[in-house]
Order: sequence, then structure tokens, then C-alpha cells
Amino acid sequence: MQISEKQLLQVNDRIKALEKAGSFYGKKLKDAGVSEVKTVDDFLSLPFSEKNDLREAYPLGLMTAPEDQIVRIHSSSGTTGLPVIIPYTAKDVEDWATMFARCYEFAGITNKDRIHITPGYGLWTAGIGFQAGCEKLGAMAIPMGPGNTDKQLQMMMDMKSTVLCATSSYALLLAEEIEKRGIKDKICLKKGVIGSERWGEKMRQRIKTELGIELYDIYGLTEIYGPGIGINCKYDTGMHYWDDFIYLEIIDPETLKPVPDGEWGEIVITTLVKEGAPLIRYRTHDLSRIIPGECPCGSKFPRIDVIQGRTDDMMKIKGVNVFPKQIEEVLKTFPELSSEYQIRISHLDGRDTMRIYVETTGEYDFDALGKKIAESVKSKIGFTPIVKVVELGLLPRSEKKTKRVIDERYE
Repeated sequence: MQISEKQLLQVNDRIKALEKAGSFYGKKLKDAGVSEVKTVDDFLSLPFSEKNDLREAYPLGLMTAPEDQIVRIHSSSGTTGLPVIIPYTAKDVEDWATMFARCYEFAGITNKDRIHITPGYGLWTAGIGFQAGCEKLGAMAIPMGPGNTDKQLQMMMDMKSTVLCATSSYALLLAEEIEKRGIKDKICLKKGVIGSERWGEKMRQRIKTELGIELYDIYGLTEIYGPGIGINCKYDTGMHYWDDFIYLEIIDPETLKPVPDGEWGEIVITTLVKEGAPLIRYRTHDLSRIIPGECPCGSKFPRIDVIQGRTDDMMKIKGVNVFPKQIEEVLKTFPELSSEYQIRISHLDGRDTMRIYVETTGEYDFDALGKKIAESVKSKIGFTPIVKVVELGLLPRSEKKTKRVIDERYE
């Protein structure tokens, strides 16, 4: 998807605002000698922005609109350093709600739905984004936030919630609890809007089947508004993204050059109309591809594929580069297993060890199954892991995101 003339004008407008404000990124552009972009090549010569750049701007170095126009801040997690603070103007908040309402519409959700919102509120962009889009659509918001599963299920039954908004981990936990309690006939859910973490086909099928609902992948990140910048439609041929608000390109993470439509690479996003903290060529580290051609739904909004992981997901073990998705692809070929797994990497006696924990029911021979899985994983990644098979339900479930890879070498 090549940047259009209109989008170039919008980028120029944001460059002027950044430079005028003297914000962190405005200074970076000025240092790079950039004042405007006239052509596609000009645009491709713009410097990338990275999360570490944004951290250096802490707390309010990204603020580009005057402070009296900033109505809210949000923040990405600061688990690996300083958090990133993103300021929003009233227009940014309104634009985000518009995009989110569009996501609901693409999922076939209407103002007659009752939307059960379980993602967290506060500095995180999730809960409040789901709610703002719901209110913009005119549907009924049930703003639960995370946790207290007993209360979640009670409200779900009493309020006859029709749409579940959750991380895939929490959607699975709720599905398992509904099954365990035998209350499926009292649940009125029809659709699930799931986001914030990559999830495999096996997990998707479990949630879909156990809850008996249609599932929709929602995309977004705190630095770029939050969730709601893209979603799949009922034809499930990739996620439509809103190119009237963002310009999205796919680059090769090694060469940093754009790749042709249809090829996999890293998502890079430029905000076209954001006022509080515009970002130019922001490297998300999410891996996807632009899907060429038109969607059967007829929408002109372009599409990207479901997120396949992150460039920083990579684990280096015994000199081999391994991605969690490679392990997941092997595990999904074993019908005996649940969708849940955990990878633990440790350094013992001078060498790296990978242990993979998986779940199954008591009807299978755990040792024999573990050996088969270890052989399959070895054929995929080149070395043999230790595979531990445990009883169904023993691996942790999460109300937020499930931590699937634990690297004990650096703890």
C-alpha cells in the first residue's frame, strides 16, 4: 500500500505541528533536516521512531498540542523501563471512539447489543477504549473491568450480555468456568471482540466452540490511540484498518526497507491526524502482512493479516533463534492437547535448557505423549526440549495476558 497524495499532505501537517511544538519527535525531525515530504521517496527517508525513543521523552516530551488542549493521558506498561506517556486532545479521544465504533460495526454489533467489557481501566488504553466505542455506537456498556470471575458471570447472566470484550486468556478462563458450572444455557453471548495478545488457532477454536460465539480480532497499541485501529469482518479474511486515521507500512525488520504487499514483515504506523502525540513511522515490532485485493465484504479499507508474533519474541537457545509461534505450530498438531502451554528457559550446568509444559486429560499416557511432542519440536527447531505433560487446567489462566515464555536465565 503506497502512501497517497492526501496522506502525504496529512503527514506534512503533522510534521509542521511537531516542529512548531518542539516536542521530542519534532526535534528529531529537525535534527534530520526534515521540514516536509513531497514524494513517496521523501516519506521513506523519514527516520523511524521506536519505543525507546518515546521512553526518553518521559514524562510529557511527546506532547505536541498546547497543554490546555490535552484532556487525558494514557500509558503503556513500564515493565522494562520507564513507561511511555501519550497525551490526548479532545479530538484524539473523539477520533479513537469513532474508530472503535467502526470496529464494532464491522463485527456486526449494533446499538441493541449489551457489551460486557472485561479489559482493565486506568492508565491502560483498553477498558476505556472499548467503552467509548460502545457509547459512540449507542450500545449498552457493562464496564466490568478485569477479575472477580464470580461477579463477571453473575452479571453476564443477569444483564444478558451479548458481546464479550476480553483478552484471549480471560475469554478462555471464562469459557472454562461457564463449562465447569454448567451455566451455558443461561449465557446469551453471541460475539467476542478479543485483543491485546497473539493467540493461536487452537485457542481460538476452543473459545469459539465452548462459548458458541463468533470471534473478532481487534488491533491496536497504546502509542497509536489504543485498541480499535483495526478489526476483521465476518468474512475473516484479515483485519481491516482505518487508513483515514493511520498509514500502515510493512518493512523487513533486518533491512528496514518496505516489502511488497502480501509479504510478511514488521508493522510500521504513522498517525495522520493525531494531535496530542503524533507519531511518524513508529516501529510496532508486530509481525503481519498487507493482504492484497478486495475483501468479500466490499469494504475499501485495506487489510492486514492476524498478528503472527513480534520481532522481539525471539528466544536464542543453544545458538538457535526460536519463536513461540514455531512451538505453537507443533503443539496444534496434537489433538490430545489443550490450547495452553508454557515455555521455560533456564541455564543449568553451563548450558541452556528449554522445558515445554502442555496440558491433556488423564486418558493419555503422559510420558509417551511427551516423547512424541519432544521429537516433533526437535524436527522443527533442531534441538530436543524437555516436555512436561500435566493435567488439564494445571497451567495458569490469566485475567489479562498469559505469560507463555519465562526466561529464567535473566531472572
